[in-house]
Amino acid sequence: MAKNNKRLTSVLNAMARRDQDAIQRVRRTLVFDDRVQRVNTERLKGIVEKYGWPTIDLVGAKASRHAWLIIQHADHNVRFQKKCLAMMQEIYQYNPHNISRENIAFLTDRILVNTKRKQVFGTQFYVNKKKLFTYRPIKSFKDLDHRRKEYGIPPFREYIEAMKSVGPLRIKGFRQK
Repeated sequence: MAKNNKRLTSVLNAMARRDQDAIQRVRRTLVFDDRVQRVNTERLKGIVEKYGWPTIDLVGAKASRHAWLIIQHADHNVRFQKKCLAMMQEIYQYNPHNISRENIAFLTDRILVNTKRKQVFGTQFYVNKKKLFTYRPIKSFKDLDHRRKEYGIPPFREYIEAMKSVGPLRIKGFRQK
């Protein structure tokens, strides 16, 4: 494979921009439309089929993270999320510098939440019935910060403080899809 595929890097960056624009529309309008995520997921499937997972060597750190962002938001296709997670974990095993371990943790939690199980790293939040922005159930708090540290994620207390800045998600009437 060619090192740092500039065309593929550009495609992933454009997909991520569309994803983030869609997320910003949700925050402004409180209406979720997953068409962008569905289109991005289909495009990412083609990329993964042709190139494998977009690693740091293949597309650079930013575009590799953008590929993760796209699969992180592909909640409509948990099977594909699982496939990509397995690819990311395999890449990390043989070349830990070619993938972000933090991305593995976030996608792991996303899949667990999407399959109605408790998360391991405490990365996923939602608006509860009392209209409060809070974290999804966590499997065990005992070693949570140790697990987070292993994967390059700040301590849970710091993460909660950072999540408070999300703001618009806390307004009354917001509904998750």
